[in-house]
Amino acid sequence: MPKLLDLIEKLLLILIMLATLVAVGAEIVHMVRHQKVELSDLLLLFIYAEVMGMLAAYYNSNRIPVTLPLIIAMTALSRMIILQSKELDKIVLIYESGSILLLSVAALIMSMKDRVSLEKLKQRGAP
Repeated sequence: MPKLLDLIEKLLLILIMLATLVAVGAEIVHMVRHQKVELSDLLLLFIYAEVMGMLAAYYNSNRIPVTLPLIIAMTALSRMIILQSKELDKIVLIYESGSILLLSVAALIMSMKDRVSLEKLKQRGAP
């Protein structure tokens, strides 16, 4: 059973990679057709690059660093603010900006935790 779950996980990751590549291609075609590159387009491509980076990190280490999904979420919220900024109530903009701040603090805490954990591992291995 664990081998079956491992196989299913690998297949899902391959599907995510293929879907991301298709989405990147569609976004590039969209930009070429409109002959215009906007900040929201660049942020979307950045999100796709982060997803690919997360997949690569998983394949290299068999784990996903927690900070990567947090960074993807911050980029997605930034893109959403850019796309909807004209129609948003000011309070919604404050909530979304606060969410980005909260995610930033969480990413900082998680990266500090990883650094401390790595130092502890090095100390345990030292004679």
